[in-house]
Amino acid sequence: MHGAADPGHVANAPAKGWNLTGGAMSHFLGVDVGTGSARAGIFDAAGRLVATDSHPIAATHPRDTYAQQSSAGIWAAVCQATRGALQGSGLPASAIRGIGFDATCSLVVSGAGGVPVSIDPDGAEGQDVMLWMDHRALADAAGINAIGGAPLAHVGGRISPEMELPKLRWLKRERPEAWAQATRFWDLPDWLVHRATGTELRSLCSTVCKWTYLGHLGQGGEGWDDAFLAAIGLGDLARDGHAAIGAAMAPPGARAGGLSPQAAQELGLGPGTAVSISLIDAHAGALGTLGVEMAEGLPERRLAVIAGPSTCHIALCDKALFVPGVWGPYFGVVLPDLWALEGGQSAAGALLDTIIARHGASGPLAAQAGAEGRRISDLIESHLAGMAAETATLTARRHVQPDFHGNRSPLAEPWRKGALVGLGLSTDPDDLALDYLAAMQGLAYGTRQIIEAMRAAGAAVDTLVVSGGLARNALFLRENADATGCRVVVPDQQEPVLLGCAMLGAVASGAQPGLTQAMAAMAGGGRVITPRGGEIGAYHDRKYSVFKRMQADYAAYVALMEGDET
Repeated sequence: MHGAADPGHVANAPAKGWNLTGGAMSHFLGVDVGTGSARAGIFDAAGRLVATDSHPIAATHPRDTYAQQSSAGIWAAVCQATRGALQGSGLPASAIRGIGFDATCSLVVSGAGGVPVSIDPDGAEGQDVMLWMDHRALADAAGINAIGGAPLAHVGGRISPEMELPKLRWLKRERPEAWAQATRFWDLPDWLVHRATGTELRSLCSTVCKWTYLGHLGQGGEGWDDAFLAAIGLGDLARDGHAAIGAAMAPPGARAGGLSPQAAQELGLGPGTAVSISLIDAHAGALGTLGVEMAEGLPERRLAVIAGPSTCHIALCDKALFVPGVWGPYFGVVLPDLWALEGGQSAAGALLDTIIARHGASGPLAAQAGAEGRRISDLIESHLAGMAAETATLTARRHVQPDFHGNRSPLAEPWRKGALVGLGLSTDPDDLALDYLAAMQGLAYGTRQIIEAMRAAGAAVDTLVVSGGLARNALFLRENADATGCRVVVPDQQEPVLLGCAMLGAVASGAQPGLTQAMAAMAGGGRVITPRGGEIGAYHDRKYSVFKRMQADYAAYVALMEGDET
């Protein structure tokens, strides 16, 4: 993740969390499973971070665009991170009252008794997780979109290959032996809760956002559209009351159950510790941030921007708003009785890393960064600051179209690629700095395009609440404020995704009556960055026009190469 903290062990204890009588106060564990690591964080009742730890997770890529993992490896990483955080906190296991899990929206396939079922194209053992970023099902997503169906209205009109039904369609066709062996298909956040408690309950967050379940119709399986499943070739998923994909759902924060004796021993925690229904990682970030500095505005006017390797944009609304190319409206997936809209960019931090890695000046800078113990992006930004007093306008002749990994929102076109315009012969640090700044601005224009689509449907977004690795990047924050014209709120909390999970644990344990109350009690404060407007705003308006023109031009190039010159 670009701009992320060191993924190694970090354990600090600003407050041990002991009361005057010598007993441990309530603490809550948040577990976040990302693409490359599992992280665990322990928080007190006020949302203060006590300790964190993380452990890496390996991935394999057997084909271009394929990305796989092992559920056993993921669980082992979760256990190591949890034990490390607990050790670093100095707290006894009994101090942890509740646990919340989040994860990427990756597909886990298991057979009878929970045995892993391989999703590898060649059947390699231990590869039972198809990562969110896996694009092997591009053709299946296109096929589903061509067939159509009522649930597609809730994913912006087009299902993404990053969602689960296209992946299942691929699995059924390409690995029929694995399909026959499988008894359960899980979203990774739900699998973690199942692994911890044994429950079969699924989260409204995962099933609504990634499986086309219509949560506003009920939580007992009523939201599955069996005619749609049959039309796309997955009608057998309706058997046995949809047991393979979820017969019963529950909202985030509901108590899923208690830690099983086995899971408790593996995690180093107490059996029976309350475990919450889970969230997708981005939605945990939204929960952990949208309550920051609430005196400054209403949740319905805020857009949570969770900026890591990819970026998710989550807005909450009091009514169902349908936005072409934007996922949702999703009912009850973050807070009860509110609808969520979800936009996104398939590469953000990953785009910046790519821009750096492919430039001729990156090698010497990387060596310098290693020698000085700094990030290469820090060196580039320092160099950029020395090029002009006002750096924003240095890119008048340098433009980056950031759809390097397709466009998730609002165009919903995963086939798109990116572009750099205005290149010369120079390969020096000045040239790399221009590429880097133009890419940063391109990401900001992508966010602006998502906001404009949401506003056109009636969402009154005027504030960005930014979290993730790029929330620590001052240049990213400034460019987003200036390019979108929105206020940017940056939480003081350094681990808002983990905090969102801890909020889940607080509610599941009964320490907080609901998620809204948990947000108020635990979100903490933040700082505000205001857009500068004026000439800077006008400059970004012009560059935003270039951004949209480049999108149109790329679509025209594709049409020309396919022989369609109309």
